[in-house]
Amino acid sequence: MLIRRLPPLNALRSFEAAARLGSFIKAAEELFVTPSAVSHQVKSLEDFLGLKLFHREKRQVHITIAGEKYLVAVQHALDELDSATRRLMSAPNTSSVTFEAPPAFLNRWLMPKIKDFQTRHPEVELRLSAAIGTSRIDFDHNDLDMAVYFGEKAPDGVTSYLVHRSHIVPVCSPRMLDDHEAISSMHDLINWPLIHVSSRKDEWPKMMQQAGVSMTGLEKGLSFSSTQLALGAALEGLGVALSDRGLVARELQYDQLIIPVDLELITGKAFYLIYPDDLQLTYGMRVFRDWLLEVMGLANPTGE
Repeated sequence: MLIRRLPPLNALRSFEAAARLGSFIKAAEELFVTPSAVSHQVKSLEDFLGLKLFHREKRQVHITIAGEKYLVAVQHALDELDSATRRLMSAPNTSSVTFEAPPAFLNRWLMPKIKDFQTRHPEVELRLSAAIGTSRIDFDHNDLDMAVYFGEKAPDGVTSYLVHRSHIVPVCSPRMLDDHEAISSMHDLINWPLIHVSSRKDEWPKMMQQAGVSMTGLEKGLSFSSTQLALGAALEGLGVALSDRGLVARELQYDQLIIPVDLELITGKAFYLIYPDDLQLTYGMRVFRDWLLEVMGLANPTGE
């Protein structure tokens, strides 16, 4: 069993203030105590350590070499304690989780399953937000506990879990079949309006190339800034979009969307659950992580 030899906190605070300010009187004013109280606390710390921290000359004090070395460690420890205390006081609810994910993942996959999590863990408050843009998630400057990141690999400096590899398929409204000729292959889609996501314009050419079809660049189409908007256009019958099969599972189940040609493209990208390497998980974060990985079919996950 580890038994720590720690001096009293008040003695450390008195020593740090006196050493930093170079005066027992100024330290007393900062700590709202009397100079004799500061002197007593410092003396008790010296007795505890068995060495002198200050040279005392009449009304002046000068820190010793040993005191200077100790001051560095004491200031660091007090700073860490202050930082931890402020974090806890600003977010006292350890059962809350601030979580960010790409809009399509959040709206189309997570939202339909949130009720299950709330039923299992009604004590945990989820604070959900949609990721803006495709830049790296910045935990240092954002009030985030966890996030889902979409990319070819998880960012460096985080604990990550592979949640789902992206396999995309063409999808469209069943109404499209009423307005176009029958489809038997990907080549038939060349004459259909193709819906693009502006940040992933290479997906249609890759899909066509996999099927042995060349694109001229003159095909009819629409471009949107997000998967969510692209799928909305597909639901309205405006064209054929590309989507991860898992993100449109409900629409496929209820025939709101169909897969006109059963061809799948493995993009090499994936969804990763991530959080900082040095983060100590709260109860809420731990149960949310375990639930998310369980419902994604990763009941016994391993980080990567």
